[in-house]
This record gives sequence, C-alpha cells and structure tokens, in this order.
Amino acid sequence: MVDFNDIALFVQVIRCGSFSEVGRRLGMPPNTVSRRIQGLEEQLGARLLQRTTRKLTLTDAGREFHDRCAASIDGLRQASQDLTAGSKVPSGLVRVAAPADFLDFFTPQLVSAFLDKYPAVRFEFLLSDAMADLIADRIDVAFRGGASGGSGYIAHQMPIASMGLFASPDYLSRHGVPSNLKDLVDHRCLTMPYSSGRAVWRLQGADNTEEQVEVAGPFAATTTRALHLAAVAGLGIALLPGAIANADVAAGRLAPVLPRYRRRDQMMCVVFPSHRQVTPAVGAFVASVIERFGQESTWAPSLSDSAAR
Repeated sequence: MVDFNDIALFVQVIRCGSFSEVGRRLGMPPNTVSRRIQGLEEQLGARLLQRTTRKLTLTDAGREFHDRCAASIDGLRQASQDLTAGSKVPSGLVRVAAPADFLDFFTPQLVSAFLDKYPAVRFEFLLSDAMADLIADRIDVAFRGGASGGSGYIAHQMPIASMGLFASPDYLSRHGVPSNLKDLVDHRCLTMPYSSGRAVWRLQGADNTEEQVEVAGPFAATTTRALHLAAVAGLGIALLPGAIANADVAAGRLAPVLPRYRRRDQMMCVVFPSHRQVTPAVGAFVASVIERFGQESTWAPSLSDSAAR
C-alpha cells in the first residue's frame, strides 16, 4: 500500500524544486528524501521524476500524479491547521511574502516582541520586490505595495504611514536647508531610477493641496532601504516613510526637511490565498503590522470573514 506521507513528500519536492531544500525544511537528509521518492516510484510502477545533477524534471506520469494529488494534500494540511486553529492560540509556521525592505518597517525587534508574546509561532519571510505566487510558494499572507490580490486571493487595502522629506544634519550644514518645495531643484535628491534621470515628487502641503517638483541627484536606487541608508550617509534628501525615518531623527542621524509637506496617498495590500483559512497566528501577525503602521485594529474582524470564504 502506498504511504500517503511519501505522496505528501513528493508534492513538497515539486514545490521546493530539490531534495536538499525539502530536507532542509523538514530536517531530513536529502538522500533520505530521494530514497523515499524512489520507493514511491517503485510502488506506483512509474517514474515520476527525471534526475540530473542540476535539476529535477517531472515526467508526464509525474505531472499527472502531482496535479491529481496536490489539492488533496493541501486539503489534509488545511484540515489539520483548522483543527489547530480551533484552540485560538497563535501557533505554527507563518510564511510571509513581502517587499525587500519590509523588515525596515516591521523591524526584527518587533518580530522578537511578537515571538515573546506568541512563542509557539515560527516565521519564514520571503523578502523580494518580485511578486510571489502565494499558492505555489505556500504563502500564508503577503504584503504588497498598492497591488490587489487577483484571482484566487483575498485582498484588503490599508493606508500606510505618510512619507516625508529627510536628510542628514551633515548634508544640510554643507548644502543649506531648503525653504520651499522649489528649492529642491537645486539640491541633491535621492530617488528611484528613472530613464530621464529626473523624478517628480508629488506632495501635499498643510492645506492638503498637492504640489509637485522635478528633482534629481547623484544617487538612485530601487529600494527604500537603499535610499534610507544613502540619506543617513549624507548623500542627499530622500522621500521616506516616517515609520523608518523617525528612529534616525530621534538619534540625530536624520532631520526633517520641509516638514509641512507629506505624501499621504500610500497604500499597502494585505493578501491571503482564498482557499486557506486565516489562522490565529496569521491574524495576530497582521494585526501587529497594522498597529505598527498606526492603524486601528478594527480591521481584524474581517479576518474571520476571510476565513469563512
């Protein structure tokens, strides 16, 4: 009789792409994983995988077998998670997909505080500016800047902390403090890369009227983290979320520039796979992230609506 644990292991191998990665996640030697898959093939009387020194490739039989088994394995896993979730105590593994600079906002210190409160929870963060496949990568929750969930996902938008202009005291002492938005044209501004070499910053003033200015500088980067570090290093003026700049302001490493101007239209999407229940661990983590961004926790009841769906 075929061992269903070996079928689950086979599905895991396909999703991870290698015996070694499965072994790392399950705490099992890669040769044991390989031997169990080989035993499954012998029991089925069909080769499921073509093995080379560089990669694993599904055979036609393996692809058909995987497609028919994967949903059932996920269903069994979900059933066990649902039973665990009934205890209402946050526990278990939470896989989080988020932008590369997410832990600049929700810092490792905050993760540590969360784990002190919920010691039975474990995290795996997949940090990348590329959009993860929540189903294939077994993601429990994803945070995406302004992106919707799409088919098969449940998404909730939440405002994130407004952005402001910041520079190091050293930069301001060498180059002067701008007195109005137009002065930024003559300053070194740190931006995302643009083909024209210039960026347009659209900011709201004290009366919420939007103004814009075209800026440029000697340094551009694709992540907020890089722009943040460049500003601290004195390379110029950066448009940064207050959530990551405030600590440096308090420590004297950064200073606000034109503080009456803010960008307040930033949004983040919290995305869940529609087929998977939102467990207490995921719900508690999302509530902590929302609290970090200064939002009310009244959004939390919608988690139960998501779970029902």
